[in-house]
Amino acid sequence: MSNPPRGRSYGLTAAACGVFVVAMIGAAFASVPLYSMFCQLTGYGGTPVRADSAPKQALDRTITIRFDGNVANGIGWAFRPEQRQMKVKVGAINEVKFFAENRTNKTSTGTATFNVTPEITGQYFNKIACFCFTSQTLKPGEKIEMPVTFFIDPAIIDNYQSRNVDTITLSYTFFPSSEQTPAPVAAIPAKDAGKSL
Repeated sequence: MSNPPRGRSYGLTAAACGVFVVAMIGAAFASVPLYSMFCQLTGYGGTPVRADSAPKQALDRTITIRFDGNVANGIGWAFRPEQRQMKVKVGAINEVKFFAENRTNKTSTGTATFNVTPEITGQYFNKIACFCFTSQTLKPGEKIEMPVTFFIDPAIIDNYQSRNVDTITLSYTFFPSSEQTPAPVAAIPAKDAGKSL
């Protein structure tokens, strides 16, 4: 019985290590989008769920929804909700508008991240339409209003950890985006172009 030549075993070991390194790099790049998809599908970590339709019936239970708008450094936008809070019936479809203004002298694109607190309510906060589903591009000085259509899943009252929640905060932060051609979105020019954000 003879041993394989020493050079061949080194080559196999080097190839195996190379495949392992490439697989780990691929896993590292894939983990962020996969985790984001997982959070959006399950509501894990306070991430609201994207819904195609609303429940058939609303409950008598009401919850106060607070709205928060922020911008990251480097985007040069003003961004705020139309109203700071609203009372909603669990299971009813609701709409709130956010306003954005590009305060720079160049066209810029932004992407909004979002979160819901308390975290346990993320799985019950469902968005049907949202500007956060795509990037937004604003020309210099442009102002737009962006609607968000949402509902609170009636299953929130079945979970002992969330049934007594009476206030939920929906928070957005706009970050600069390198994407220059956004997909169509339900954003319309602001009606009150003279109103300061």
